[in-house]
Amino acid sequence: MTNKELKQARDANVPRGPFNVTELFAASAKGSTITDVEGNDYIDFAAGIGVMGVGHCHPSVVAAVQDQAALFSHTCFHIVMYESYIEVARKMNAAAPGDFAKKTLLLNSGAEAVENAVKIARYATGRDAVIAFEDAFHGRTLMGMSLTSKTMPYKKGFGPFAPEVYRLPFAYCYRCPLALEYPGCGVACADLLSDAFKNYVGGEEVAAVIAEPVLGEGGFVVPPPEYFPKIKSICEENGILFIADEVQSGFGRTGKFFAIENWGVAPDLLTAAKSMAAGYPLSAVTGRAEIMDAPHAGGLGGTYGGNPGACRASLAVFDIMEDEGLIARARVIGERVTAAFHALSDDLEVVGDVRGLGAMVAMELVTDRATKTPATDLTKALVGRVIEKGLVMISAGTYGNVIRPLMPLVIDDATLDRGLDIIATSLREVAAEAGLA
Repeated sequence: MTNKELKQARDANVPRGPFNVTELFAASAKGSTITDVEGNDYIDFAAGIGVMGVGHCHPSVVAAVQDQAALFSHTCFHIVMYESYIEVARKMNAAAPGDFAKKTLLLNSGAEAVENAVKIARYATGRDAVIAFEDAFHGRTLMGMSLTSKTMPYKKGFGPFAPEVYRLPFAYCYRCPLALEYPGCGVACADLLSDAFKNYVGGEEVAAVIAEPVLGEGGFVVPPPEYFPKIKSICEENGILFIADEVQSGFGRTGKFFAIENWGVAPDLLTAAKSMAAGYPLSAVTGRAEIMDAPHAGGLGGTYGGNPGACRASLAVFDIMEDEGLIARARVIGERVTAAFHALSDDLEVVGDVRGLGAMVAMELVTDRATKTPATDLTKALVGRVIEKGLVMISAGTYGNVIRPLMPLVIDDATLDRGLDIIATSLREVAAEAGLA
C-alpha cells in the first residue's frame, strides 16, 4: 500500500488524538535513515523523539532481542525473576551520578518512571507536595500531565489534575521570567524556589522538586551553570528530594551519560527512558538506596516492567555506547550542529537563539529579534519543507517555534551534513516566502 492509502486506513481505524508529524509510513530503518513504504529514504533527525540513540536496527540490539525471543518473552519479574533485569539495574546504578549506594526500578515508559519517582519521594519523605517548572514536560499520565506545563495539546480537556503540584518559572535565559540578564542576574530564578515556600507551599510539605536538566518539549532550554547546584542546595536545606527527569536528555545526548552531570549535581532520584533500550519499552527510576527501599514490598511494580526483551536491548545499548564512544560522538555532533545553526543566525534574522549541550542543540525562530515574537507558523512550514526534501525533523517549545534535531548518535558526518544542509536551504526558502529573509 502507498503512504496515501495507509493514511486513509489510519484515519478510518485510529482516533485523531495521536498526532502525526508526517504522513509517511515506515517500511524499514537502518542507522540514521528511514525508508518508507514507497521506497523513499529519509534522514532521521527525530529518532522516534530521541529514542534511537544507537540508531535503527543496530546489529547488536537485533541479535540480543532475537536471542531473548527464543528463550522467553515474559514471566513477570514479580513472579519469576531473570538476570537481565538485575544487570540493567546494576548498570544504571553505576552510570547515575552520586557517590552513594543506589538501586533501580524498571518500568515501561518515561511517564511511568515519573509517576513512580513521585510515589517513592512521597513515601520516603511522608510529604505530599511536588514542585515542577514552567515549560516542562513529564508525560501524559495523570501525574505526568499535572507536572507538565504546556496546556495544548497535553492537558486541554483532560482535567482535573493531581493535587499538591506547584509550578515555578524555569531558568529560560532567552526569555527570562524575571526580565534579567545572565550573569548579572545572580541566577535569581533559582531563588524563586525559596520564595515558593512563603507564597505557595511550606518547604516542610514538599516531597520533591522535579526538573528536566535540559528541557525537551520545552525547547532544549539549558540553565546556567549555577542553577541546579543552587536548586539542590535549597532542596537539601528543606529536606526535599531532587528528581532529575532524564527521559529525553539521558544516555549520552548532552555529551555526558546523564545531563545533570553537566552541573556537577547528584540527584536523589533520576528517571530514564527513551534511548535506554533502542526503541523497546523500558524506563527506570534510579536513586539513593535508602530512598528506593522506602516503599513496602509490593508497593511498586507492574506486569510488564523490565520486560526481558527490552532488558536485553538495553544491555546492548550500554555496550554500544561504550564500544563506539557515543558520548564523545554526541559532543562532536553538537559542535557541527551548533556551527551550522550559528551560520544561519548570521544570515537570517529569524534565528533568535541557538543553544544546547552536546548533541541536544536547538534553534529558536522568531519574527522579530527585538520583540522575540515566536515564529510558530514559520517553524511549522520549515518542518513540512524539510520532509519534502528527505529529512524527518520535529519542533518543540511552548510556542512551537524551536527546531530540535534528535539525530541518532551513530550518524556519520556526511549524513549529518546533508541533513543540516536541508535545514539551511529550507529555512531560507520559507523565510523568504514569509517575507522574513
